Amino acid sequence: MSNLARRIDSAGLEIAPLTPEIGAELHGLDLSQPLSPPTIAALRAAMLDWKVLFFRDQHITTEQHLDFARAFGGLEVHPFAPHKPGYPEVLAITHDRESRGRENTWHSDVTWRAEPSLGSILHALEVPPVGGDTLFADMYLAYEGLSEAVKAKIEGRLAVHDFGHFRARMRKSGKTEAEIEAFNQTYPMVEHPVVRTHPETGRKALYVNAAFTLHIVGLDKAESDTLLKHLYAQAAIPEYQCRFRWAAGSIAFWDNRASQHYAVSDYWPAVRRMERVTIIGDRPR
Repeated sequence: MSNLARRIDSAGLEIAPLTPEIGAELHGLDLSQPLSPPTIAALRAAMLDWKVLFFRDQHITTEQHLDFARAFGGLEVHPFAPHKPGYPEVLAITHDRESRGRENTWHSDVTWRAEPSLGSILHALEVPPVGGDTLFADMYLAYEGLSEAVKAKIEGRLAVHDFGHFRARMRKSGKTEAEIEAFNQTYPMVEHPVVRTHPETGRKALYVNAAFTLHIVGLDKAESDTLLKHLYAQAAIPEYQCRFRWAAGSIAFWDNRASQHYAVSDYWPAVRRMERVTIIGDRPR
């Protein structure tokens, strides 16, 4: 994508890109209302084009949030993160004076699952007066910008992913080793391609991340660590990114197969309160 002019698509949605390649605000849609099949198709097409879609002034209920997400697939229940009471599919993500933001690492969601998520829909309920932005990185561009030598080195390779950060939090919260081992058995370490092919667009995307990737299969630790450090750094290149400033009622809907994100934790001790619903994906290929 290279035309930054606002345009109206076939479903009557106004698309306003944030950058030439990633991120677009969509106008003219009320997410509190049921979506027609043509509108759902237009939204899916826009997400494939822009990797992350943003909506403003959407003061929707939890049920409406869930209905919107279900239009794109089945919903995940996160086994570790806190959920909204009565709504196991809704992650309650709150940071305040007692809980600093900790999502400030470039990552794709739940890559420790055998079938990581298709995407997530994050709804802002309360935001800091300043700060607390989220950055998104285009992992197609991250792959395409690699040197030919690095592309050759990672071609066909697999990397191991694990939920280690959550395991550490469980120990800190007092979970027993037996309880943790039960999670280890339910969610064993998985191997995913270092470069995945998007199942809908057919484009190649870099698919390792600093939050959940442990090592590249077949390389010794030193070589794997050095290569992963280089690959992780691609998400931090500004030309591959967009940045979103939240307001109450804002929504972000991102393609977890083609992007990574980083929640800036610069707002302590202010309150940042969000709810997230995540759509089940498929096994990376």
